[in-house]
Amino acid sequence: MKIAVIYWSGTGNTEAMASAVAEGAGAELYSVSQFSGDVTEYDRLAFGCPAMGAENLEEGEFEPFFEGIESKLSGKKVALFGSYGWGDGEWMRTWEEDCGAAGINRVSDSVICCEAPDDEALAACRALGRKLAE
Repeated sequence: MKIAVIYWSGTGNTEAMASAVAEGAGAELYSVSQFSGDVTEYDRLAFGCPAMGAENLEEGEFEPFFEGIESKLSGKKVALFGSYGWGDGEWMRTWEEDCGAAGINRVSDSVICCEAPDDEALAACRALGRKLAE
């Protein structure tokens, strides 16, 4: 089974979460700018992106990347995670709804945390990775 964790991080918070998800899943870890593969080669994928602006996905790299591969994710097991610094997680709820509308099968509830992930958030990320690998 081939698993990838692909993320975008501006402050390092989502990167720390991505590392914990990858650890839990035994997955390959890539930032969006490092990923040059084809998502169809992976059985399961986790995606991480923080809330930006008015609770949106990061618009320069991550959102265009995700929109470009979204149609290739149908039938794959997917996990979502990310951090935020304000608001209440609306960006994640919107992202989950968009994934559902695209027929993407999320393995469990997404993991979000405010600012830097604490031990509890990192444990939740490792658990998300394990769930993805099941």
